[in-house]
Amino acid sequence: MTRKKEQLLSFVALIVLAILTYLAQNYLDNYKLRILNLGAIYATLGVSLNLIFGFTGQFSLGHAGFMAIGAYTTALLIMPPMYKEMTFIIEPLIWPLNVLQLPFIVALLLGGLFAAILAILIGLPVLRLKGDYLGIATLGFAEIVRVIANNIPQVTNGALGLKGIPQYTNLWWTMGFAVLTVFIVKRLISSSYGRALMAIRENEIAAEAIGVNLTYHKVMSFTISAFFAGIGGGLLASLLTTIDPRAFMFIMTFNVLIVVVIGGLGSITGTVIAAFLFNFCLEYLRPIEEGFSLGPLSIPEVPGLRMVTFSLLLLVVILFKQNGLMGEIEFTWKGFFRFLSRFKANRPMKGEGM
Repeated sequence: MTRKKEQLLSFVALIVLAILTYLAQNYLDNYKLRILNLGAIYATLGVSLNLIFGFTGQFSLGHAGFMAIGAYTTALLIMPPMYKEMTFIIEPLIWPLNVLQLPFIVALLLGGLFAAILAILIGLPVLRLKGDYLGIATLGFAEIVRVIANNIPQVTNGALGLKGIPQYTNLWWTMGFAVLTVFIVKRLISSSYGRALMAIRENEIAAEAIGVNLTYHKVMSFTISAFFAGIGGGLLASLLTTIDPRAFMFIMTFNVLIVVVIGGLGSITGTVIAAFLFNFCLEYLRPIEEGFSLGPLSIPEVPGLRMVTFSLLLLVVILFKQNGLMGEIEFTWKGFFRFLSRFKANRPMKGEGM
């Protein structure tokens, strides 16, 4: 298959996705739209974490910190001054944030930009560490961001958080940024930079020996990952319309990490699939907490049974698919049509076996 045909098929797929997004945005109820929006946001977050963890091999646990920066930046820049005055009741919001209101897209990009700038400042010293030490350092960074947000009421409103955030986030925004994240990360991985990142993942000493600048490539990967984490945080803030420091505890990074592990380290396709499966399972397992019957066996109402069941499903996936749902396999049009040809070849002919 030629490159032009693949580009044409990708363009047609984007048109189909746009049509499906339009139908979903206009005909699905708010509950189902919320699940789809969360799935698309987690796809953005998962692919961005996979860039630094799956492709570069750097064990980062600081995603929640970058999400918090993007969320607070976006929220403060899109809230009307009147809402800010009513929200900040302990201490007034500092100038010029108290009078500033920007368009949603500008606020989102600034949230991602601030997260990226902080990633450069943090990454230069921290990315010299390896393995568990790097994970602990980045986890500490995320906790520092959360504690600071909890203790500067003149900027973040402290533990009270921000309420009345305008709900600009819809399926167009979340799907659009998910597609943009996949496109940029895919192009990056397919370039010489991507080969350098994967060389670092496999063996840093060998990569440096062949001329790869370890610090430059690690910081670049970390910065791009943080940028899209900030975008995801901004989208989440505008979707939920309220945020506080507790929303960005370690469990947030852990959820994104689950998506990456389920989908497969180094698999963009698997991460996107896992992001939607993760949110679907969390929501559609809710009824089992209300009690149910299996033939003669009656299960009473058990709070928390949903998470227990989800954990068991996750354990099964890890046991039988240790490399994730897709491993390092990526979707390609050539592979897709090859799969269809095999499927057709295995179908029995009409009248065969009769």
